[in-house]
Amino acid sequence: MKVRIGVSTLRGEADAQVIGGLADDIEELGFDSLWLPEVLTQPLYDPIVALAWVGGRNTKLKLGTTALLPGRNPLRLAKQVATADLLTGGRFLLTLVPGLNQAPERDAVGVDTALRPAVIDELLPVLRDLWAGKTVGHDGPAGRFPPTELWPLPVQQPFDVWLGGMARSSLVRCGRLADGWLPSLCSPEEAAAGHAVILEAAEEAGRSISEEHFGVSVVYAHDELNDRVVATLTARARGRDPRTLVPVGLDALRERLEAFLAAGFSKFVVRPISPPSSWRAELESLFAAVGDLQT
Repeated sequence: MKVRIGVSTLRGEADAQVIGGLADDIEELGFDSLWLPEVLTQPLYDPIVALAWVGGRNTKLKLGTTALLPGRNPLRLAKQVATADLLTGGRFLLTLVPGLNQAPERDAVGVDTALRPAVIDELLPVLRDLWAGKTVGHDGPAGRFPPTELWPLPVQQPFDVWLGGMARSSLVRCGRLADGWLPSLCSPEEAAAGHAVILEAAEEAGRSISEEHFGVSVVYAHDELNDRVVATLTARARGRDPRTLVPVGLDALRERLEAFLAAGFSKFVVRPISPPSSWRAELESLFAAVGDLQT
């Protein structure tokens, strides 16, 4: 398997050159990709817009996002993603997520939490057909539009879509509909169990998912987590102690990635839990610790 490591940031910067410089440093040091999440109520960039801009000034780095699907116009999303992939020469990576369940983000998404899985079930096949160049019309609870042939089309054909999630229903959905899996806040043992469920669901649906398409998003820290951080992560940790899921120190991060590798995962998105004072210094230390895992 090809092992690849990308870097994610959870902080927006008013100076556009900061994100551009970060992308340049990520590429120069040898990482695979830059990832920007989509969170509506935090001071973050719109990831599709920002990554398209980065792709215009950086011609090699892969550009990934965990983007919201519920609450979006599906035709507009299809056009935005296809445009970003075209203008970046086929370097756009997409993982679709239902959105956070905590306020105020829960309310900003605009779709009841219980209904979000159904939105993904409804719209992901529609998006696939649009990106494949088919004439598609849709009329459903999550969106409607007349028969349309999308322009432009993505450079990548087929255009791969990954999903996240750790609930069994999310794993089965991934097996039925997606091309890859990118969970977060999970242990290697949980990831291995999820991997098995996804492959079983894919087989039952008459599909296959490449073994190259299993990755993990890993948050790491340099110091023990304080109470505020623990409280924030607890809401997303599905009843587990977040301190068991966040490696502390770069040696611990390497050990965690090696454990995921042993479980069959080869694509990683890593992020320091707190924005570093110097991204360049952080990236240099990070690459020295885990960069040689890439193959």
